[in-house]
Amino acid sequence: MPKVSPHEPPTGPTDTDVVVVGNGPIGAALAVLLAQHGWRTTVLERRRRPYTLPRATSFDGETARLLAACGIGPDLGRITEPASGYQWRTAAGETLLDIEFRTPGPYGWPDANTMHQPALEELLAARTARLPGVTVERGRQVVGIADHGDRVLVTAEDEDGAARTVSARWVVGCDGANSFVRDHLDVPVTDLGFSYEWLLCDVELREPRAFVPTNLQICDPARPTTLVGSGPGHRRWEFMRLPGERAAELNREETAWRLLAPFGVTPDTATLLRSTTYMFQARWADRWRAGRVLLAGDAAHLMPPFAGQGMCSGIRDVVNLSWKLDLVLRGLADEAVLDTYTGERRAQVRESILASVQLGRVICVTDPAAAAERDATVLANRHGRGPTRPEPAKPLTEGLLYGGGGDGPLRPAGEVVPQGVVDGPGGRGLFDEVVGRGFVLLLGPGADARLGAERLSFLAGLRAHVVRLLPAGRTRDEQGDGQGDAGAGESGEVRVVDTDGVYGAYLARYGASALLVRPDYHVFGAAGEPAGAAALVDGLRAGLTAAVPAGAAGHGG
Repeated sequence: MPKVSPHEPPTGPTDTDVVVVGNGPIGAALAVLLAQHGWRTTVLERRRRPYTLPRATSFDGETARLLAACGIGPDLGRITEPASGYQWRTAAGETLLDIEFRTPGPYGWPDANTMHQPALEELLAARTARLPGVTVERGRQVVGIADHGDRVLVTAEDEDGAARTVSARWVVGCDGANSFVRDHLDVPVTDLGFSYEWLLCDVELREPRAFVPTNLQICDPARPTTLVGSGPGHRRWEFMRLPGERAAELNREETAWRLLAPFGVTPDTATLLRSTTYMFQARWADRWRAGRVLLAGDAAHLMPPFAGQGMCSGIRDVVNLSWKLDLVLRGLADEAVLDTYTGERRAQVRESILASVQLGRVICVTDPAAAAERDATVLANRHGRGPTRPEPAKPLTEGLLYGGGGDGPLRPAGEVVPQGVVDGPGGRGLFDEVVGRGFVLLLGPGADARLGAERLSFLAGLRAHVVRLLPAGRTRDEQGDGQGDAGAGESGEVRVVDTDGVYGAYLARYGASALLVRPDYHVFGAAGEPAGAAALVDGLRAGLTAAVPAGAAGHGG
C-alpha cells in the first residue's frame, strides 16, 4: 500500500471512522461523544457481558459537567448522591484534614458525587443505544493493530478464536491498565514505584444510614482505613495490608467481615458485594499518540485513589480528545492538533498523580512514632482553622491556548470556566443546557461583536455559539436594539441574562470583555479591549488550521 501523507484524509472508505478499544466508562463516553458529532464509531470490548462490580466510587463537579455533555445529565441525580465532605482523622479521632463540599459547586454540579459505577455504565450504554452510528461488539479481543498511514486495520478475535479485521481512520485504546493497545505501541511508561496493597470491600446496606462526613480517611498506623460513599445504598471500606501481613490472609471473606464489624457492618446489616485485594500504582505513558492510534484513561495513566481522580482523569481525556478528533475528521484542523491532546492531558495527569502520591505518603504510615509526629505537625498547622473548600479544577498549562496561557490579569487561558444559571431564549437553566455545547464566544455587555463575515463563517463551521452576556436584573427585551425578545443580536449572537452573576464576576476578575471557551470548558483566551474578540477568533483559527490542505473536508453530523 502506498504511503499517504498523515495530513490527508483517507483515500477510500473505511468500515468505521473510529475504533474504540474497551467499553468501560471511558471508552463508552468517547463513543457517545463521537457519535453525537455524527461519526461512525465501533467499540471492541473483550468482555462478553458488562462488568457488574464497582471500581470508581465518585466523580467531581467538573466531571459531572463533562458527563452531562454525553447526554446523561438528567439521569445523573438518580444514580448519585452528593458527598457532604472529606475528612482525615487520627486514630484518636482528631481531624487532620477537613474539606466541605458544596451543592452546587462552581461548575453547576455538586463538588463531589458518589456513585455505583455499574449504574453509570448502564446510563452510558442506554445513551449509546439511542445514537445512530455506534456499534458495540462484545466478546472481541483485539489482537492486532496495523497503521497504514491513511487508515488503521484492527484485528479482533471472538471467544472461539475467529478473527475479523475492521478498518478505521483512527483508533483509541481505552482498554485499561493492562492495555493491549499501549503494549502494542511499545510506549515507554514513567512509573513512580509507589504502591501499596489494600483490601477493598463493597457493601450494599440493608437499611439507610447517615455517614458524616460522607468520605473519611482514618490515618491509624494500626491499619490505615478508608470509608467512602458509592452511590445510593452502597458504600466502600478499604483496609491497607500491613507490613508482614500475608495477602492471602487478608483476601478472605471472613477477614472482610471482621474488619467491617467495628463500623456496624455485619451480615445482618449489609450484603458484601465484593472483597478483594488490589495494588494501586502511580504511572503514566510518555506518549499518548503514535500515528493514528491514541491512548486514554487507565491505558495512559494510573494513580493512587486518595484524590479520587482516576476515572475523572479518563473522562477529561476523552472529552479533550473527542472535539479535536471531530475537527480533524471534518478537515477543519490539522492532525497536529492531536499532539496537543498528549501535552495538555499528560501535564494535568502528572500533577494529579504526584498529588495523589503525596497524599498517600501521609496516609500510608504504619510506624506509630512516625504517625504521632505526623499528627502533631498537622494538628499544629491547622489549629484554629475551619473546613476548607475543594481546589478548583486544574487548569491547562500548555497546548491549544491563546498566547500559550499565563498568569497575567487578562490571561485566564487554560482555566475551566465556571457554570452559572442564565436566562436565555429557551428559558432558565444551567448555561451549558440553555446555550448548548461546543465552542462558545462569550461577549460581555461592552464587547464589540463586529467580527466580519469571514470570522463568523469560521465560527459557524465550528458550530460555535456566540453569546452576549447581560447583567443580572436585565431582561432580554431590554436591549435597545429593536430585537425585542428574539434573543439574538447582530452577528447571530444569542443573548442570555447572567442570572446569578457568575459570568460577570469571572469577566471582572480578569478585566475581560470577552472569553473564547473550548468544548471541554477550558478557556482558550480572554480579550481585554472591547474589540478584542476578533483577535481571539483569529488565534483559534491559526491554532487549528495550520497546514490543513486546501479544500480538505470530512463528513459527520
